[in-house]
Amino acid sequence: MKIEQLHYRFRQYLNNQKSTYRRYLWRLIDHKEKMIGIIGARGVGKTTYILQYLASLHIPIEKKLYISADDLDISDSSLLEIAQEFSALGGKILAIDEIHKYKNFELDLKLIYDMLDIRVLFSGSSAIQLEHSKADLSRRAVLYRVNGLSYREFLEMKLGREFQNYSLENILENHSEIINDFQNFKPLEHWREYLEYGFYPFYFQNKDTYHIKLSETINTVIEVDIPSIFKIKYEKIVNLKKLTKLICMSKPFQLNMKELSAKIEIDRETLYLYMHYLHLAKVFNIFRAKSKGDNIFLKPEKVYLNNSNLNYSYCGESEIGTIRETFFANQLGMLHDVAIAKQGDFVVDDKYTFEIGGKNKKFKQIKDIENSFVVKDDIEVGFNNNIPLWLFGFLY
Repeated sequence: MKIEQLHYRFRQYLNNQKSTYRRYLWRLIDHKEKMIGIIGARGVGKTTYILQYLASLHIPIEKKLYISADDLDISDSSLLEIAQEFSALGGKILAIDEIHKYKNFELDLKLIYDMLDIRVLFSGSSAIQLEHSKADLSRRAVLYRVNGLSYREFLEMKLGREFQNYSLENILENHSEIINDFQNFKPLEHWREYLEYGFYPFYFQNKDTYHIKLSETINTVIEVDIPSIFKIKYEKIVNLKKLTKLICMSKPFQLNMKELSAKIEIDRETLYLYMHYLHLAKVFNIFRAKSKGDNIFLKPEKVYLNNSNLNYSYCGESEIGTIRETFFANQLGMLHDVAIAKQGDFVVDDKYTFEIGGKNKKFKQIKDIENSFVVKDDIEVGFNNNIPLWLFGFLY
């Protein structure tokens, strides 16, 4: 496909890009780097960010270019060939979306970095692991991992007003004072809506079909993205779907691996492997004891779906306790190290212990542990070491 045709397609993408909301990525990414990768789950807004960024650049449109692996017209050309032609015509920044769909993309990116005087911005599935790239791409590309909408971002998009984000330490130390920043705002008014609908930005495109589109998105991850990265036979894809459904229906602390493998009709080792794939693809959020290290073939301590919207989409409705823990693990895991606690629910950064519950949750279970906190749902304002759950949606 010629560069002129690619530019025509790029203009179409720009014209169809309607979102004006700028997510937290705008504060994080340093675009002076020569090669930048944006890695995240399907549907969290990677494409939107790329197109917004390209539109913001005050350079002639001929010097910037966006291509997507979803375009069948470019399947006969390598990334290197496209980049070489673009560079020869004076191109300056090339954006490549869904890069994991390209065969041997790591090698092409390495050659582009080493040979051409252009900047590259690419996006890919959260399941790709560039850290272990045979092309040693990790030394060349700066990676940013993007999560779905925080509660803060959801509220900004829904209400059209700005809210400050807070560090974890600030929330733990000053949560009672932070509430004073929320003038004329009821923090729980939109809370349940966020837990059920608010994680993926495409909710604001059509609220009525959100869960239909979310199911389609996860099916695409399972049917297309995971097989494009890992060696999994097409006929085994149904096992990934069964596994997702079963985990959604299970309580995180009642995992029976023998029973799971029997229901899905796969052996124990394959079960662990499939769970690992779904974890990398941000369908699952898996926690193992730190003493077990990163061995994926050992039983996890707990397995959640990645975010609470998936619980509602796959199960109709999960237990509220699972929803609360799923939210907390997702939001804290974006910026911090989260592990399962021996006492309480989670340990964060090897320092802070958290027990998650409703407004009547007691402190006695973790009262003798240093730096311990009870995180309570259904309360607007916290006190002492009792902190509202919704406030952890303002970390980014």
